[in-house]
Amino acid sequence: MAHDDGPLYKSLIKDTTAYFAFVLLVTSLGPFQFGYHLSELNAPQDVLTCKKLSGESSALDGLPQCISMNTAQFSVVTSIYTLGGFIGALGAGPSCNRYGRLLTMRLTTVSFVLGSIIETFATNIGVLCLGRLVSGLGCGATIVVVPIFIAEVAPPKEKGLFGSLTQISICLGILIAQLLGYFLSRGNLWRIILAVSGGLGLLQLAGLLLVPESPRWLAEHRSPQNARRILHKLRGHNADIDAEVKAWDIDAIDDDISEEESLLRAAPGSHPAPNPKAASASINLWQAVKHPAYQPAIVAVVAVMFTQQLTGINSIVMYSVSLLSTLLPTTASLLIVAVSALNLIATIVFSPLSDKIGRKTCILISIAGMGTCAVLLALGLLFGIKILAAVATLVFVASFAFGLGPIPFILANELVGPEAVGATQSCALAANWIATFLVSQFFPIVDKALGGQGKVYFIFAGFALVLGSFIAYWVPETKGKSGVEEVWGKREARERVE
Repeated sequence: MAHDDGPLYKSLIKDTTAYFAFVLLVTSLGPFQFGYHLSELNAPQDVLTCKKLSGESSALDGLPQCISMNTAQFSVVTSIYTLGGFIGALGAGPSCNRYGRLLTMRLTTVSFVLGSIIETFATNIGVLCLGRLVSGLGCGATIVVVPIFIAEVAPPKEKGLFGSLTQISICLGILIAQLLGYFLSRGNLWRIILAVSGGLGLLQLAGLLLVPESPRWLAEHRSPQNARRILHKLRGHNADIDAEVKAWDIDAIDDDISEEESLLRAAPGSHPAPNPKAASASINLWQAVKHPAYQPAIVAVVAVMFTQQLTGINSIVMYSVSLLSTLLPTTASLLIVAVSALNLIATIVFSPLSDKIGRKTCILISIAGMGTCAVLLALGLLFGIKILAAVATLVFVASFAFGLGPIPFILANELVGPEAVGATQSCALAANWIATFLVSQFFPIVDKALGGQGKVYFIFAGFALVLGSFIAYWVPETKGKSGVEEVWGKREARERVE
């Protein structure tokens, strides 16, 4: 779709149809929810946990103004979200392979709405934990299926750019949550922050009624003709899609003519009866883990996802206000809003780079920047150097946006064949949620055990060094590679498990 001799953004605007933009907007609300829930408790922490009390009233006066809890209890409330995410991530891969990307995305919106309602009206720690758990189920599933869906509907030459939409949406969700927290962290207005997610879930569900199934998934599982029709609608009816369809490498399916005609009349997003011959090509999570052809890819995506979290980004997203408040008591909340805005802007600005200099190069530069800034942030907090701590925080987040933010979500699509994408993505995101849990649960505990003052960031710097070295050795470059065999430097075919 993109023209090699023209500026990337110019060709992007030219080749993106209004319908395709609408599809991306609606589906990207899922990762937005992931980022939003990740940081929704950061700014209002002191108000929510009764450390700061206010006499202000609101329409929610029938509910308690706060829920009393200590640091350990707040860590549980924060981290229980990752348990839901872990479960959702494990279930999303098999679901999106068997029932389709679209149906799985629709189901996640139910979790967003229910979880938000439970959180908003929570009166004790247990109910708040339940709401966070339910919200996590949807977020864990959406962060698996949406990157797969976007990769399958994106123009081939711009997959890296469009793949960054997942991280851009996450960053936007974080920013909106921090902004609302900055203005609503008083009285019981913090409940409004938790309620917003439910409204967005309903909005996304309505939008998904107009979104089609992934054409590539349809071609493999149900109808190549219907897939071509949807792809034409996404690209524009005058677009030449023959090369893109050929790249799917899908064998013709022996459907009778009447079935094909009924599929052509099917509404966008409707699901005809599955084709058992095509569906049998997909493999489940356990089969992927056992099969030697997929093990190198699974190790690669799990390593990258662990690195994304264990270099410390979510310590900033979840706990930065309390972390920096001792050094910057009056400006910590405002600084975190600025950090969230920088994260969003940097992700957008850096998004074309993975298609230009390569996925692996971007990831390694990102890790080096984060490891260096983790040391500088630790020194700034340890010795009370405000400007160093503030600048290190900003550059730390910008380094994350350079590579470790957006790229891990697109790797599964490029390291394995389509039959194993769902299973591999589930492995990757399950690893991500485990690492997120470790950071969210133990960061405040380890920080306190080390005496505070940012010493924990030396640990994050150590993770950056070790994990970055492993990625440099193990993970292959995928930019410009035409297939899985070329990515791994092997010619043997990836056997499909019967």
